[in-house]
Amino acid sequence: VQLQASGGGLVQAGGSLRLSCAASALTFSRYSMGWFRQVPGKEREFVAGIARSADTTRYSDSVKGRFIISRENAKKTVYLQMNSLKPEDTAVYSCAAKSRILSDTRIDTAGREWDYWGQGTQVTVSS
Repeated sequence: VQLQASGGGLVQAGGSLRLSCAASALTFSRYSMGWFRQVPGKEREFVAGIARSADTTRYSDSVKGRFIISRENAKKTVYLQMNSLKPEDTAVYSCAAKSRILSDTRIDTAGREWDYWGQGTQVTVSS
């Protein structure tokens, strides 16, 4: 299973970025997908998650109303549209896939519940 994240970069506060995560070697439509972020010296933080059919999404309080997660199963890709970016959004963003799904209305926020991880993409928001 490979997850390849892209789209990070340097942006000014108030700006937008769109992250993409392309999956391979898995039946994408069977997996919940999520985005996490991490700052050096801090724990990994859940950002957003989306169920297999995209009917259910979940966001951390810190990004709710600013970020939008979406997916295209035909392209095996999950996206994270990040708007109104703040300096505190600066982090390495990683995508994750979860195959052990008990319910499509539940999105786990704990990293240990996710099965596969991609490499991160750096997002830097300047003030």
